[in-house]
Amino acid sequence: MTPALDPRPALDPSPALDPTKALHTWSLFRTMGRFVAPGSAPSGALTENGAGGGLDLLELPGQLAAHGFTSAQLCHFYLPRTEPAYLSELRDGFDTAGVDLECFLLDDGDLVHPERGEEQQRWVSGWIEVAEQLGVPRVRVPAGDQVPTPETLALSARRLRALAAAHPGIRVLTENWKSLLVDAPTTQALLDQLDGEVGLLIDTGNWDGEDKYEQIAAVAGDAECSQVKARESAPGVLDAEDLTRSLETLREAGYTGRLSLVYAGTDDDEWGRLEQMHEIARTVTG
Repeated sequence: MTPALDPRPALDPSPALDPTKALHTWSLFRTMGRFVAPGSAPSGALTENGAGGGLDLLELPGQLAAHGFTSAQLCHFYLPRTEPAYLSELRDGFDTAGVDLECFLLDDGDLVHPERGEEQQRWVSGWIEVAEQLGVPRVRVPAGDQVPTPETLALSARRLRALAAAHPGIRVLTENWKSLLVDAPTTQALLDQLDGEVGLLIDTGNWDGEDKYEQIAAVAGDAECSQVKARESAPGVLDAEDLTRSLETLREAGYTGRLSLVYAGTDDDEWGRLEQMHEIARTVTG
């Protein structure tokens, strides 16, 4: 039986949300030419595409700054190479542009896979080393892509804690995402087993259903980072109501971190839609 939700009490008054103009770089997938580096997506969830044709990653920091962004969460699959010289050039590019890399996002890997879990743990560890070379303070790792059971949750906690122990110079986070963390009770059950050694990134768009906002509120107060996702209420129409309510839910739950915007609609003008999202966020953050 699924345990009842135990949402954190809202702070009174609600804390102010961080006004930093920040984004999750998945928002620019079309702008980046749908680039997915070969070898970066072993699960097949993303189609590897090394042809390019979009914005080069080394040009991304300057473009982010030109559009007023001062913080970014960077997807691992955008990196065409991982040798130290390239990583140093990319790190310098973000520094020069004045764009802070808040978090490096591993968008693949299944730590609780029944046959390849240990292999996946080693693969994830290699990408955490890349994040360390980029000087990123946090890295987000998927908790797992299997059905939640006491056994898979315990295994995920053990392997996440092992990754954190192996990389003490970077903060390891996980996310309410994929098949393992399907709701707030399972996410809280995992967090309880992590005992603070691994943190949480909350994504407002990963859970659906009538109780979506209650689910988000139940764990958002524990989150250190966020991804605030905007979908569409109709083709080409941003769902402003859902975005506003998601932002208000984070504030009322006591979340105080940055609001990294995620555009997940159909418009090729991703920069324009992100600007629209930012204007909505400004009405909530004040």
